[in-house]
Amino acid sequence: MIDLDYLHFLEEFLTDNRKDRFQQVLAKRTNHFTIVIEDVFQLHNTSAVMRSCEVFGIQKLNVIEERYTKSIDKEIAMGAQKWVDVNRFDSISSCIYNLKSLGYQIIATTPHENDCQLDDFDITKPSALFFGTERDGLSKEVLEKADGFIKIPMVGFTESLNISVSAAIIIQNLMSRLHKSDIRWQLSQEEILEKRMQWAKNSIKDIKRIEERYFKEKLV
Repeated sequence: MIDLDYLHFLEEFLTDNRKDRFQQVLAKRTNHFTIVIEDVFQLHNTSAVMRSCEVFGIQKLNVIEERYTKSIDKEIAMGAQKWVDVNRFDSISSCIYNLKSLGYQIIATTPHENDCQLDDFDITKPSALFFGTERDGLSKEVLEKADGFIKIPMVGFTESLNISVSAAIIIQNLMSRLHKSDIRWQLSQEEILEKRMQWAKNSIKDIKRIEERYFKEKLV
């Protein structure tokens, strides 16, 4: 449960414009879709995918780091790391298990004999969209455990797109369709309060001192 008194205390340090902006952005945020990046070697691609998640309204990004560990390139993410939740996993199996336990179907973004064109993808089910490495694509384990496959239609000679470009195209398409649907895709009230709390903390420069002051006064 969120401590509403504490939340309101923190929001006193924010401008009305910032608080209003939080509400506007959170109204368009979703956990109906989540994005998964599997062992992407190029750091700038991970940061760019995070930026696309933030821009188009996907709240959670999952990063599998079986072979490569990475931090966010802040210049490319452009502050998106403050507003998107990043979950890190050290194995494919642990990531898939976690997402399935949360009710997501596993969708591999790759051409496949049973694939689906992007515009025909069923958006009604909560889905975790997996993106693979620049060179090798998704691993055999992901492909074997996938519940479905999705691809971007292409008409040129080139067989694939850069991962950050692919992610941006797919996320924008699915989120645009989701917003026009009657699916209950919005965050719950509890999730919105959690994000308001987290974002308020991210917006206050001297948050540790402010927290100490609040809890000290509360004990008096």
